[in-house]
Amino acid sequence: MIADGTRRALHGVAEMILAGPQFRTSGSIELAVTDGGFGTVAQPLLRVRGTELIVGERAVPMNGLTYREVAAAANVEAGRPEGVYKEGSGLEPDDTIGLEAGDTAVIERAFAWGMEALQRLAPSEHPILWPEHFDVAITVDEVNYGVSPGDRYLPEPYAYAGPWQARVGAFWNAPFGAARPLRLLPGATAVHDFFSEARDRVASDPVREP
Repeated sequence: MIADGTRRALHGVAEMILAGPQFRTSGSIELAVTDGGFGTVAQPLLRVRGTELIVGERAVPMNGLTYREVAAAANVEAGRPEGVYKEGSGLEPDDTIGLEAGDTAVIERAFAWGMEALQRLAPSEHPILWPEHFDVAITVDEVNYGVSPGDRYLPEPYAYAGPWQARVGAFWNAPFGAARPLRLLPGATAVHDFFSEARDRVASDPVREP
């Protein structure tokens, strides 16, 4: 189990230091899982690696600083992408970033497994790390597939599948479809197998009536 503080702190970084500045500069909130972390896909080019923000050739330690201070070190303005979505981390630019290195590594590993599994499931799709819910996901044939580092529904990393039309059956164990903790899916292959089963179940299980 990872600490909620680290997960929420990284969510804040994704929102206020990556997605917000990118949206104001390039008009996009889409982020990407990268080797060893996650980052922007357009200007300003920034990425998170462990407890550091990578700015060009510089590594800016984030732990113990405010979001505003870290953003200033990267020459950007801290702040979420206003007017794009309603939910988010709930944090503010002057809040202090608190990261536990071990928990950060667990989250980055979850994203890496998710990225590999999603690319294997649908090679033509481009997985996106969304700053609103802080999950990496794709949509194929009206089904959302992704990996979350944890949230109010399940406070640990998990894989999920969410058909736009809810299905009936024991596989579908979550309000939005199906979810499995990554502690039960040890590795990208296991996550891919869960996604594949979800795709098969969507094709065979009946649609839930309103």
